[in-house]
Amino acid sequence: MNRSPKVSIETATQLAVFLANRPGALARVCDALAKAEINIHALATSDTVDHTVVRMVVSDPAKALMLLGEAGVLALETEVLMIETESQPGVLAKIAERLTDAEVNIEYVYLAAGRETERGLIVLRPSDIGKAQTALRDL
Repeated sequence: MNRSPKVSIETATQLAVFLANRPGALARVCDALAKAEINIHALATSDTVDHTVVRMVVSDPAKALMLLGEAGVLALETEVLMIETESQPGVLAKIAERLTDAEVNIEYVYLAAGRETERGLIVLRPSDIGKAQTALRDL
């Protein structure tokens, strides 16, 4: 059965958090967010020798940004697309093809889904949010 997946697309504020590349740095941030009752919906890290960039979408980005700032942690806001869709082969390929046709670059993307879950979450940073939303509107 080759049907189109049901897709929900919305913009979200992602935080890029810059941490020392040391044991415990991520634990402290996650603990502070948990104590403030801020849920992490999606998270990805990339590291260099000196630091790690933690990209995360959270339930209350304004509160998280304030909390991190008060703790002396550098965090920047970025607008991303949060795409919730059925977890099945070819979904990301279809999204990437649509964005290619619209000449929108994918700057980065990360996914979240359990092995047995029916739905997955795609966090995508396009070069142009508006053009990307238009290209993916009737997906």
